[in-house]
Amino acid sequence: MDAIFIYIAKSTFLMLLFYFAYYFLLRKETFFNSNRWFLLSGLVVSAILPLVTYTKVVWIESTPILEGFESNLPVIEKEAPQFNWNQILLGIYALGFIIFIIKLAIDFYSLSTIIKGKKIQQQADFKFIDINENIAPFSYFEYIVYNSSLYTASELENIIEHEKVHSDQNHTVDVLISRLFSIIFWFNPVVWFYKKAITQNLEFIADNEAAKKILDKKAYQYTLLKITTHENCVAITNHFYQSLIKKRIVMLNTNQSKKRNSWKYYVVIPALAAFVLLFQVEVIAKEKSKIEIDKESNIKSVNVYKITKNSTDAELAEIKSNLQKNHNIKFEVSDVKRNGSNELTSISVDVKKGKQTAKSVQTSDGDTIDEFGVLVIDYKNGDTKIGIQTIDNSQKKEPKIAISKKLKTKTETNANTNSNTSTKTNSTTSTTTSTVVTTDNDDKSVTKVIITSNDKDSKVAVSNGAKSKLVDQLIIVDGEEMPSNFDFNSIKPTHIESVNIIKGIDAITKYGDKGKNGVIEIEIKK
Repeated sequence: MDAIFIYIAKSTFLMLLFYFAYYFLLRKETFFNSNRWFLLSGLVVSAILPLVTYTKVVWIESTPILEGFESNLPVIEKEAPQFNWNQILLGIYALGFIIFIIKLAIDFYSLSTIIKGKKIQQQADFKFIDINENIAPFSYFEYIVYNSSLYTASELENIIEHEKVHSDQNHTVDVLISRLFSIIFWFNPVVWFYKKAITQNLEFIADNEAAKKILDKKAYQYTLLKITTHENCVAITNHFYQSLIKKRIVMLNTNQSKKRNSWKYYVVIPALAAFVLLFQVEVIAKEKSKIEIDKESNIKSVNVYKITKNSTDAELAEIKSNLQKNHNIKFEVSDVKRNGSNELTSISVDVKKGKQTAKSVQTSDGDTIDEFGVLVIDYKNGDTKIGIQTIDNSQKKEPKIAISKKLKTKTETNANTNSNTSTKTNSTTSTTTSTVVTTDNDDKSVTKVIITSNDKDSKVAVSNGAKSKLVDQLIIVDGEEMPSNFDFNSIKPTHIESVNIIKGIDAITKYGDKGKNGVIEIEIKK
């Protein structure tokens, strides 16, 4: 509902803009035909421009999320409103709309009863109808209707010349358009003044053109005065009588405006530009996955351009533009398919920079694509590496570490023999403690830190998934990078405060190429 009110406010502002420009700058000029198109353009612009928006994407740095924060502010429950004002206003609008629609239907019916069954005299493109009713002369498209018994021959000639202009220039279209706007925006007082201005200008056009074909201009003006005695007219037509007869006579005797005054039409252009910039530019802030890199790293920046199931064609075009402009990377998409909700169900992405290429093809029968991103790593030496990384948000978990204490059991067994000798057997069993860090649902990508401990020695080993062999992962102890031959056994398990495993795109963005096989961050107890 708020969107409707905003649209009405914007449309009213634009209508006021054109109306004030006409009233204060153009109303007294004799550019009648130009004024006609100016006023019609104002209606079209006021109806369409509020619906047109330009989307501007602003890339911002990712903001860390504060987890575990609990607000102690009291929750205030809002009382339900007694009246739904939106529905009341909508009901009032609908009532007014229906009333004016009924009035329009009555006007069409009245017009049809006047024209229907009457004798029509065809002359060129015009259809003349001579009626007996005491109604002011009018034209409706190609029909020109009048009562010849009410006028002299010269007066009738003046009237017909006037109505021919209306018919020939299709002024009925202007009347119907302004009438339609007055019905849709019936609650807006501006539209009624606007409608009056359009109708008045059409009469100026007809008077001006008819006067060019009439020798006695004064006689034409007397005809205008005589027609004022006819109060009956059909609302949806171009009728000869108008209440502003004095203004029409004044305009008939006004000298032609100088062409240099046509600059007044361009006054609205800066105002329209300001309107678009202020109200029709929608700024969308998007997070750019750009993470601060370790100072000792050779990486300058890491950018991830994400593509989700909700990515629109405009957003894909924006990614293409940014990759080309910022990184000189070619980005092409093909085989794009969407479901009824406009969500991506299929897409093929090709990324190329020099000899480097990366490709991702995702298709799904009825389901949407998985989120993925184009990874761009810029190095300080000017090199750039590209890649495509799939992001599984559906089962993403924070790393969890479960550390079990060492279990030690001792058993004693006594055996009696016939030789009255007693034998005692002691056995001690040391268990293995496993620390499992879960990064996703793929068992093969789960990293395990296995700590074996007993009274004599302690050992630490790393395995990847079901494989028990050591993997080439980056080891960080208290923020310092360990050498590739780092011996885990140099750390006693009892000294470990915490173990954090980073894998995939997170490891690359934080540690660069060194983190491509995963990173183990170990914090030692202080």
